Amino acid sequence: MRYFILSLFLFLYFSAQAQWKNRYPKVDGFGHHVYLEGYELPVLNSGPTDPAPSPSNNEVVFSAKGWLWVLNVKTSEAKRITFSPDMDSRPNWSPDGSEIVFVRDNSLNTQIVLLDLDSNQETILVNSDALDLDPIFSEDSKFIYYSSAKNGSFDLWKLDLSTRENSILTKEGSLERLPVPTRQGAHIVYLHKYDFSYDAIKLLDIEKGTSSFLIEENFVSQAAFTLSPDDKTLAYTWANGDDYELHLLNIFIPKSKMLLTKSNGLPLSPKFSYDGDWVYFTENNKNETSELKRISVYGGSPELLRVNKWDWGKATGKLKITSLVDGKTEAVRMSVIDENGHPIIPESGIIHSEGQNGIVFFYSPGEVEIEAPLGNITITAVHGFSTIKKVQESKIESGSAETEIKLNRIWNAKQNGWYSSDNHFHLNYGGTNRLDPEDIRIDLKAEEVDIAFPLVANLGNRFLEQGLLDWKNSGLPIISFGQEVRSHFLGHVNLIGIKELYWPWVWGPSYDIYKADDRLNAEPLRFVREKGGLGGYVHPVSVRDPFEEGNARDVPISLTADIVLGEVDILEVGCLWTDEIGTAALWHEFLNLGIPVALSAGSDVMNNLYRTMAIGATRVYVKPDGEFSLASYLDALKNGKSFVSNAPQILFSVDDKEVGDVINSNKNKAKWKLEVHSPVRYDTVEIFVNGEVVWSTKSKKGTSETYTGTIKVPEGGWITARVSGTKSEWPMMDSFIFAESSPLWFKKIGSTMSNSKISAANKLLKILDTSEERLKQGYGENQIPNLEDHFSKAREKLVGIRGEGKY
Repeated sequence: MRYFILSLFLFLYFSAQAQWKNRYPKVDGFGHHVYLEGYELPVLNSGPTDPAPSPSNNEVVFSAKGWLWVLNVKTSEAKRITFSPDMDSRPNWSPDGSEIVFVRDNSLNTQIVLLDLDSNQETILVNSDALDLDPIFSEDSKFIYYSSAKNGSFDLWKLDLSTRENSILTKEGSLERLPVPTRQGAHIVYLHKYDFSYDAIKLLDIEKGTSSFLIEENFVSQAAFTLSPDDKTLAYTWANGDDYELHLLNIFIPKSKMLLTKSNGLPLSPKFSYDGDWVYFTENNKNETSELKRISVYGGSPELLRVNKWDWGKATGKLKITSLVDGKTEAVRMSVIDENGHPIIPESGIIHSEGQNGIVFFYSPGEVEIEAPLGNITITAVHGFSTIKKVQESKIESGSAETEIKLNRIWNAKQNGWYSSDNHFHLNYGGTNRLDPEDIRIDLKAEEVDIAFPLVANLGNRFLEQGLLDWKNSGLPIISFGQEVRSHFLGHVNLIGIKELYWPWVWGPSYDIYKADDRLNAEPLRFVREKGGLGGYVHPVSVRDPFEEGNARDVPISLTADIVLGEVDILEVGCLWTDEIGTAALWHEFLNLGIPVALSAGSDVMNNLYRTMAIGATRVYVKPDGEFSLASYLDALKNGKSFVSNAPQILFSVDDKEVGDVINSNKNKAKWKLEVHSPVRYDTVEIFVNGEVVWSTKSKKGTSETYTGTIKVPEGGWITARVSGTKSEWPMMDSFIFAESSPLWFKKIGSTMSNSKISAANKLLKILDTSEERLKQGYGENQIPNLEDHFSKAREKLVGIRGEGKY
């Protein structure tokens, strides 16, 4: 019953969202909640995470597989100490070693729990409506320090264990978390972050209520630290280019920074031993399994602490699951939960938790083995958008057993000449894993993504993975690295089909360097054309109606001018973080001007995060001419032989012409046909002519259907088909159902209907007004003749279309 009520709540809440915004309670100051949930919340791994050495120095408590375990350092045996259906993490010992305080996560919120080790009694200490994290004991065991967003933004708090009174310690209006008190109790070291700004480790003087900076850098997603028993030395994880390193510094002499170790991976969650001789930390190996390590405070090589035996506290069994698609062993996306609803995960491979449905998932190459306590389990599997989700009950019994889960395609895209792509995501972007391009091949096969464009991009002031642009692979799926160029102020653009980076990657008022740079977004867009690739705007519109009063500010500042002046090849109509219907409304007006900007789609997931959706969650399907290749894909994408989707697959034709074609009929009417093959139940089907709905119906079956009809042929313009719906369930991960075709054009590509064209010019002039106002406000007194001239030319063109001599 608990999980039925939870699922009902999730459906009612998330299906009402126009776009994905947040799963966990909203925290003030974070416009991009995906970063807060991705970087600040606990992660799940089959190996040890969040280690904390015991006061006796012979044990380490850590989180693994979603529960807490205590490792005997001498015997290498780990014993499970929590058994919750929820996820337990971030433990810390009481100074006498009798209790452990930790975070419990139910996939919608977190709470702080105290575990008495002698009695195994649990007590919930903090259970607010907001996120509560990072509990740690004071040296006298009288208080628990923690972080909480109960006042809107993340602050540091103190809980008196005798009176259960909570008191706030910081009110900086930013994100303050990870409190580490000194043993004397006079100071707290803590993490300080602003949304998309500088991250810092700070030192709080509790009595004075003042704080000072120890170290600061732009965007250090995995920053974490620990304080030595003598209250002097801070061991901390810090970014350096593509890498993270462990450093030391004296908290009273911040400039005393010293390198402890350069790692081959990402050293995470450092924690001093109670005697101060060791720094424990975890690091993911090549199989994305977290490993427990320690290094002497004086340096040297890290020591790997293996877990040779896992004591589950209950009998367990193993189950090998084989996934079959149309009778053949295939890679699938899979989720497994036990009879209590707790996720069960394999020993290796990256693990994700998707924020739309709250499902923990992994990828099976076709066969995967899991271990779990004896009892019933539920297996859920999908294979891209071509199969309806399969939910199957099974049972874990003593010893080893095998089972099969069988899926069948509702439509085979490749057999019909169609190939899918994700044109915008990031391989590594601040998460706990370090992925190689080969690591995502299983993701792409399981999601039936045939070509993928991971984009290299800046993370703050660091320009990541520059060497990957030349990476090559053979066969399907094709992996081709591109670039995301980010003037946050003017709008983000993606460059695909290139083997050379554009410089600079960033500029404009949102940056401290190059902030007055009078540079057009059109420059990288021209660059990619010259190199034979395609460029366009990504995640452009976050509102349902960009033309509604006040919503023009949600359109990237340079987008309208760039598309009007013909600088843009593709527009990302499908993206998890924006509103597809709102973006399509804007796209329709550019089509009404006779500008055949091609639709595109990209998930914009950051794949090395634990909390992320799947690559291909929003995607574009294309039908290339001839053999499928990078070149034929780009050609088909540019020429509109495509449709975008977050689940439904749609085939639209008019008078037997396919999308991207021209309808040359001299007849007054034309026949259209729409085939829908959907793994989820959609609600509405619409036909658009020049941006107006000319035919609409509600779905009867909601899965695979064929629709036909006739339309009056206009003097010019275009026609598209759309499928939409409100319910979100696997395989989709977006907040509402959406698919739309590329246009077919009447008479010729770029033809227009005069009244639609004039109306579009009027609407886009209003957008341009707001964009130009924002441009001048942002650059202030800085001279920007290039940008002003660019906007002036766009205005002149739109005014000319409107039929007036001047504006």
